[in-house]
Amino acid sequence: MTGKKGKQLNWGVERRYEFIEFRLFWQGRINRGDLMDAFGVSTQQASLDLNAYIEQAKRNLVYDKSLRTYLRGKLFKPKYLKPDAEEYFAQLRAVDQALVSAEQSWISFFPSFGATPAPARGVAPETLRDVLAAIREPAALQVTYQSMSRPEPSARWIEPHALAFDGFRWHARAFCQNDQLFKDFLLSRIVEVGGQGPVTAEPSSDDAWHTEVVLEIGPHPDLSDNQRRAIEMDYGMEEGRAQIAVRRALLFYALKRLGLDTNPAARRPQDQQIVLLNRDEVIG
Repeated sequence: MTGKKGKQLNWGVERRYEFIEFRLFWQGRINRGDLMDAFGVSTQQASLDLNAYIEQAKRNLVYDKSLRTYLRGKLFKPKYLKPDAEEYFAQLRAVDQALVSAEQSWISFFPSFGATPAPARGVAPETLRDVLAAIREPAALQVTYQSMSRPEPSARWIEPHALAFDGFRWHARAFCQNDQLFKDFLLSRIVEVGGQGPVTAEPSSDDAWHTEVVLEIGPHPDLSDNQRRAIEMDYGMEEGRAQIAVRRALLFYALKRLGLDTNPAARRPQDQQIVLLNRDEVIG
């Protein structure tokens, strides 16, 4: 990002400009104290940042003497921030789940909000550390793993090369030396990690991981016209369809989370809501 007269901006300065626009866009106001609290800068530095920003974006904010703060201008147009509703929601969720404190978030005014509870996943930090080390080396890991196909944990050698999240749980994507194929291992089910060994497979050979599948979804055809339009808005569809790209290795999880893993006729249209338009291509 370049500033006035094409000069390259310091990363910290650019982040503070982005913060100014975040507060102006989402909360409509910004002052020196906001910058001081968020970045730990001095009063003088906060004033310098605001004045420098005003020089290049005069129409983005106006000073209100009675409130002693800058308000979003009617012609506000961000230069450093790309407003994103999903990013805002992510910050709300992070605070709600205590992943970050309210003070660490860029949001200063929190609306009353709630979220459906996500069950805590018992991933031991030492397990994650050892899996990350194996990915980095690369190396094979001797693990004791509790699968659902056997009543007792079993020992096996795996060669992790990536992490995967299915919307609820974290997996290690790895080559299993016992079964001689690439598969997913739930990190929470790794009971114990032993030593390291040499790898025997190339991650590039994991075709399912490196192959992308495009899910083409549309409103359930048995919904009313108004209901279909509502679903189109829910999923950001254009001309009655939207595309979602997913790794083939994660296809099972994606279909299950979207409710596309069963026959659409098995549920009422109001419950199913969306259908997979290219089902034969994706599943067939």
